[in-house]
Amino acid sequence: MSKRSRKILNYTIIVAALGYFVDIYDLLLFGIIRVPSLKSLGLDETQIKIVGENILMWQMIGLLIGGIIWGVMGDKKGRLSVLFGSILLYSLANLANGFVQNVEQYKWIRFFAGVGLAGELGAGITLVSELVSKEKRGLITSLVAGLGLTGAVVAFIFKQNFDWRTCYFIGGGMGIVLLMLRIVVFESEMFNLIKKKYVKRGDFLMLFTDKNRFKRYLLNILIGLPTWLCIGVFVTFSKEFGEAMHMKDKIDPGKSIMYAYIAISIGDILAGVVSQVLKSRKKALLIYYLITCIFIALYFTILEGGSANQMYFICAGIGLGTGFWAIFVTMAAEQFGTNMRATATTTIPNMVRGMLAVFIIPLFRELQNYFSYLQSGWILAIIIMFISTIAVLLIEETFNKNLDFVEN
Repeated sequence: MSKRSRKILNYTIIVAALGYFVDIYDLLLFGIIRVPSLKSLGLDETQIKIVGENILMWQMIGLLIGGIIWGVMGDKKGRLSVLFGSILLYSLANLANGFVQNVEQYKWIRFFAGVGLAGELGAGITLVSELVSKEKRGLITSLVAGLGLTGAVVAFIFKQNFDWRTCYFIGGGMGIVLLMLRIVVFESEMFNLIKKKYVKRGDFLMLFTDKNRFKRYLLNILIGLPTWLCIGVFVTFSKEFGEAMHMKDKIDPGKSIMYAYIAISIGDILAGVVSQVLKSRKKALLIYYLITCIFIALYFTILEGGSANQMYFICAGIGLGTGFWAIFVTMAAEQFGTNMRATATTTIPNMVRGMLAVFIIPLFRELQNYFSYLQSGWILAIIIMFISTIAVLLIEETFNKNLDFVEN
C-alpha cells in the first residue's frame, strides 16, 4: 500500500469512528435526557415511563425503516451516499428536537432521527471492512466501534451541564461538522469494481428469496438481540427496575447508560483482540454472552434494597458483556457478497434495534400480564439469551473470510 493510500485509509477510519461517535450520541440522547425532557413538557412520573417507552419505540421503528432505505441505497448508489444522506437527516432532526413543544412532535422527530441514524454504522463498517486487509478487519472495526461508543459518555456529560434542548442542538451541530469532514473520504474500490459488472445490487428482497441467504440474514439478526435487550430494557429503565427492587437510592438512567457505554466501548475494543487471538468470531461471541448472562443474573439477585452505585456497577458489567456490537456487525458484513453487503450490514443492526420495538418491549409487556415487573424482566432475559445462543451455534464462522465475492 502506498503512503497516500495508507493516509486515505487512516483518515477514513478516523472519520468512520467520529461518525459512529455522533451516531451513538444522538441515538442514546433520548434515553439519557428522557426524564428531564418529558418532565419539562409537563408529564408526571407514570406518564414519563409510558410515554418514554412509546417515543423510544417510534425511534426504533424509524431505525428499522431507515435501515432498509439506506442499506439498499448503499449497494445501489455507493457507501458514501449513505454516509452523507443519513447524517444530514439525523442532524436536522436533532436540531428540530431542540424546539419540540409536545409529545406528538417529540415522537415524530425521534422517528425521523431514527431513520437518519439507521445508515451510519452499517455504511461505515461496510466501507472500512472493504478497505482494510482481512487479517486486520476485526481489529479495525472494533476500534471504530469502541471509539464511537464513547459518544454515550459525552451525551451524559453534556446532560449534566446543559439544558436538554441544548444537548439536541449540540448533536445536530456535531453532525453538520462531520458532514464537512466526509467530503474527502473515498468510495470503496471493491464497490467501484462491482458497479462495472452486470450484477444485481441492493435488492432487499434477495435476502428472502434464497433459503441459505435468508438463514444467514435471520441468524445475524438474532445474534444481536442481547445488546438491545440489555440497553433498551435493563439499562434504559434502570430507574423503574430500581424502584421495583426497593433500592435505597433513586437511579439516574442517564448515569446507568453512561457507565454501560464506557464498558461497552472497552468491550468492543477487546472483542476485536479476543476474536483475533481465538481466530474465531463465534467463540468471541459466546464468551461475551457468558459475561452478559453473569451480570444479568447479578442484576436480578443482588440489587434488592441495594444502592445506586451497585446498580451502576452492574450496568457497567452488562455493558462489558454486550460489547460485541463491532464483531456482530463485522460478521454481518462478512456473511454477504459485495453487491448485497451494504444492504445486509445496514439493515441487520437496525433490524436488531427495531426488534426492541416490535418484539422485546411487546414481549416484556405481555409477560407483565402474568408476572411481576421483575419476574417479567428475568424471564425475558432467559428467552432472548437462549434464542441468540442457538443462533451463534448455527451461523457460519467468518474469521479471515475473503470479501471479494457476489451474491447470485
